[in-house]
Amino acid sequence: MSVIPGAWRRTAAGAGLLAPDGSVAPTIFAEMSAAAARTGAINLGQGFPDEDGPSEVLDAAREAIARGANQYPPGRGIPDLLSAISEHQWRFYGLEVDPAREVIVTAGATEALTATLLALIDGPDDEVVVFEPYYDSYAAAVALAGARLRTVPLRAPDFQPDLDRLAATVTDRTRIILINDPHNPTGAVFDRTVLTEVIRLAELHDAIIVTDEVYEHLAFHAPHTPVATLPGGAERTLTISSGGKTFSATGWKIGWVHGPGDLITAVLTVKQYLTYVNGSPFQPAIAVGLRLPDDYFTGAAEALATKHEILGSGLRAAGFTVHPPQGGYFTVADATALGGADAARFCRELPERAGVVAIPLTAFVSEDRRGDYAGLVRFAACKQVAVLEEAASRLASSF
Repeated sequence: MSVIPGAWRRTAAGAGLLAPDGSVAPTIFAEMSAAAARTGAINLGQGFPDEDGPSEVLDAAREAIARGANQYPPGRGIPDLLSAISEHQWRFYGLEVDPAREVIVTAGATEALTATLLALIDGPDDEVVVFEPYYDSYAAAVALAGARLRTVPLRAPDFQPDLDRLAATVTDRTRIILINDPHNPTGAVFDRTVLTEVIRLAELHDAIIVTDEVYEHLAFHAPHTPVATLPGGAERTLTISSGGKTFSATGWKIGWVHGPGDLITAVLTVKQYLTYVNGSPFQPAIAVGLRLPDDYFTGAAEALATKHEILGSGLRAAGFTVHPPQGGYFTVADATALGGADAARFCRELPERAGVVAIPLTAFVSEDRRGDYAGLVRFAACKQVAVLEEAASRLASSF
């Protein structure tokens, strides 16, 4: 069979991985991680921590395994985790979430997102509006679901959307407005006027709001504001998060989605035929994490903010123009002054040149907008301080 038909082709095309000859390229993350392994470079490309999370959470997982929590959990998730998610939303945001009807546990936030899009998109005329740059799985999942991706650009240095552009992009064809806040890859935190306008447009055009809030506890300058807490938001918003970023347990893949019961039923109908269930011993451990004292959550944000400062100082010393993040794992820097006007080429040369790996921001944008972000590079700050200091030293001595 010379050409293999199927939805995989539009998924690869949506992610920008399908070549004209029909071959599929590896993701930029796989390519750069392989470069780090090959050269011994410090990997500041992929966003995963190199330190374990809180001991209480790790110990709870070991205890769950020891007491036999190793078989299928309930399809919606174990009741204690469902209750912990509900308690967490009330404790931090004043949101009332019915643990029995309005929340399900997923295989990370990525499955929550994909199941939501597959469940709620009804045909090729449906559109999904996202801010661009966007996390790469968004475009792939939208394409898999058979919808059209519509984007609203975020421009340096603050990476806030133009509200007139947003209003012009959301139409009666918009099925979903997808927001990532705090935002990957730019590190932006959207102000209340942006979130309020999203709700207004969703009401005007009868769209559903889907929010990816995995960095909710990693906002640096003000508490995170979920869309569902704002007037008119809760009744049409599906809120997605996970324990991976908050508790430095990205490999556990314990996520969740909550919202109105009828929307959750729709998502569950699809999700149960994807992974069905996952992570039985990790679910009670994440429940323990969600109930940790407030100082754990504030401390995690403060520690990451300090790491961004160390990384940012090193990047400036090397000659980059740094756009300080407001939240999340990543710092964006402009490499143009260092000969990095083509960020993709710059990042491919960086492991050999400086012993550091990063990701070009063009990996997170559609092909026709790559020129707008050509000199921008994303660095991960979610590493040990000594690692960041060594990366900063390598960069400073290489330029």
